[in-house]
Amino acid sequence: MTLFSDLGLLEPICHAVAAEGYAAATPIQEQAIPAVLAGRDVLGVAQTGTGKTAAFALPILHRLAADSRRPAPRTVRALVLTPTRELAQQVARSFITYGVHLRKKCVVVTGGVGMNPQIAALQGGSDVLVATPGRLLDLALRGAVKLDKVESFVLDEADRMLDMGFIHDVKKILAMLPASRLNLLFSATMPPAVESLAASILRNHQRIEVTPASTTVERIEQRVLFVAKEKKRQLLVEVLRDKAVSRAIVFARTKHGANRLAEQLVKSGVKAEAIHGNKSQGARQRALSEFQAGRVSTLVATDIAARGIDVEGVSHVINFELPNEPESYVHRIGRTARAGAEGIALSFCDSDEIAYLRAIEKTIRQPVPADETHPYHCAATAGMRLANAGKPKGRPGSKGRPRGNRSRAA
Repeated sequence: MTLFSDLGLLEPICHAVAAEGYAAATPIQEQAIPAVLAGRDVLGVAQTGTGKTAAFALPILHRLAADSRRPAPRTVRALVLTPTRELAQQVARSFITYGVHLRKKCVVVTGGVGMNPQIAALQGGSDVLVATPGRLLDLALRGAVKLDKVESFVLDEADRMLDMGFIHDVKKILAMLPASRLNLLFSATMPPAVESLAASILRNHQRIEVTPASTTVERIEQRVLFVAKEKKRQLLVEVLRDKAVSRAIVFARTKHGANRLAEQLVKSGVKAEAIHGNKSQGARQRALSEFQAGRVSTLVATDIAARGIDVEGVSHVINFELPNEPESYVHRIGRTARAGAEGIALSFCDSDEIAYLRAIEKTIRQPVPADETHPYHCAATAGMRLANAGKPKGRPGSKGRPRGNRSRAA
């Protein structure tokens, strides 16, 4: 066990970490923090819930504090790019919390809210800027922020960044950064596109892989429930009424589906809210706040909107619809079993989703145990899983795997 106080971090940072109740570093923190303090580029392969935000936030705050100069107007010393608004807010909260004794300015810029307050916040310069690519690019092109003084650059959740189609915006932003800088790239999975992007950004980097790529958090109990499509909603209500389900995130594949499902749950007496890309930033934040406070027990989310949801005490993640990108399964179930807790991930699988299930099991390198005890068990669909076990496994749009709405539509 490695204590934060043993990693060489400044005392004010260790004090802030201790105030949050943390003493020992997680494996990704134990390896990444010394590397960043030494000025090494880092490639971190880490699943959600492993503490990767602190793995880059703490050493960046240390480096900023070690050099007390103030940022010039509209310039940035440390830049963090995230794929979603929620994740940007979460990362910024971490910087503010851990840097509470350092008096470093942290600014967040994302879409979904007015641009003028962000322009005003950037005017005096910022020690840390956490941003989504599209809004940052808009502000940079307007001259509201200059990126030529960035000392540390973090690309967080790189795999999701590429999945959401942000690669072109990311490359435009990279072209605005100075050649001499520290680079940190974190990703839960390492598909070839992320490997290529990492190779173009990182220099003499240290690769830190705390768990095998594309495997799931070991503390999560996973089960698949075979059910006819028309019985899924009844099964969901049955599951959510179980007192063991204290706080649940339910995943739907589309924005419309999330809205409809949340409305149906409310009519069935379940306190639920939907969160997805069509919701205003204010509505998304209100729904998340209600969920965090426990006034809403169930959050119905799409893949994109769920990125950055870091709520303690999520007992269950329920895949109402299986994702058609198997890597999304890893991200989804990572919303539970956070900060050392355990969690349960339930996946509803109908006859049209057998190929998705096969692709998921190939990605996580293990079968998902079936729960045949629920009242809506569909033996015919379960039989299809066995019948198809020997058939070729494909990627989206290839033989053996059905085409469908891409998860990025969320």
